[in-house]
Amino acid sequence: MHESPFKYTIDNKRYHTLNYHNRMKYGTKVFKAAIDCGFSCPNIDGTKGTGGCIFCDGGSGYFTAPALSVTAQLEAEHERIAAKQGEVPIIAYFQANTNTYAPVDRLREIYRSVLAYPYVKGISIGTRADCLDSEVLELLGELAEKTDLTVELGLQTVHEDTLRLINRCCSHEEFMDGYNELKKLNIRTCLHIINGLPDETAEMMEETARQAAEMRPDGVKLQMLHVIRGTRLAEMYAEGRFSLLTRDEYIDIIIRQLELLPPETVIERITGDGDKSKLIAPMWSADKIAVLGGIDKELARRDTWQGKKYDK
Repeated sequence: MHESPFKYTIDNKRYHTLNYHNRMKYGTKVFKAAIDCGFSCPNIDGTKGTGGCIFCDGGSGYFTAPALSVTAQLEAEHERIAAKQGEVPIIAYFQANTNTYAPVDRLREIYRSVLAYPYVKGISIGTRADCLDSEVLELLGELAEKTDLTVELGLQTVHEDTLRLINRCCSHEEFMDGYNELKKLNIRTCLHIINGLPDETAEMMEETARQAAEMRPDGVKLQMLHVIRGTRLAEMYAEGRFSLLTRDEYIDIIIRQLELLPPETVIERITGDGDKSKLIAPMWSADKIAVLGGIDKELARRDTWQGKKYDK
């Protein structure tokens, strides 16, 4: 058992928040500017599959690319953030679909144009572990030397049966290959984990966190599965193919996962923000404040914290 570090006092949290990480690094809050480059995905265009993962609704950017250029999107996001927060550092967040799935010359042009924009202190790139060929890795290595770079990878789960069910079209072995290549280059990497995937037990979700802990990722995003209108998952839910976690079940699983993760791993998300206009279920996930408060209260009640059961 590990002693509680109680070092995340800025947020009064028992886990390593992204806000704490950013304040220690930049001395202030940092905000993400979402950018949609209009990229596709090998699991959409037929290269590896079609239709995308069963929960995918075609990306989650704010913009309908390519209606706005990358620069125009960044300017609009900067104005939105500055209107609420003033002039603060921003991270250019390439979120929608697979953001290394394009010719490397195009990627280089886009990334460089973003870095030239004032107030951009770093780049966060969401992609798939099987879309990291040697040229892309070389480009990411170059970026990491010039700016604060984070690459976000969708782990979701370590269980192959679930990966097949959700139609990821990328095995866990392929995921590990891509992840290990990033770590060889010392590129900051954040893993996405989804709780509540069909047919997964609490023990399976805990095992995903245990194996993620062994990878010692720089960051982790934890979230509940959202059933979004228009997805294959929504059809499965309507057919009664699976049930969703209750809020209390989700909080319990989150705490069990936090206990296993390394204390230095930044928890970049602990509950998701589903599009309320498209969200079918679980509706409790739309009340983010209640979920966050429930996690905090239960951590305190159990007198536990991130890394308490972490085994190096």
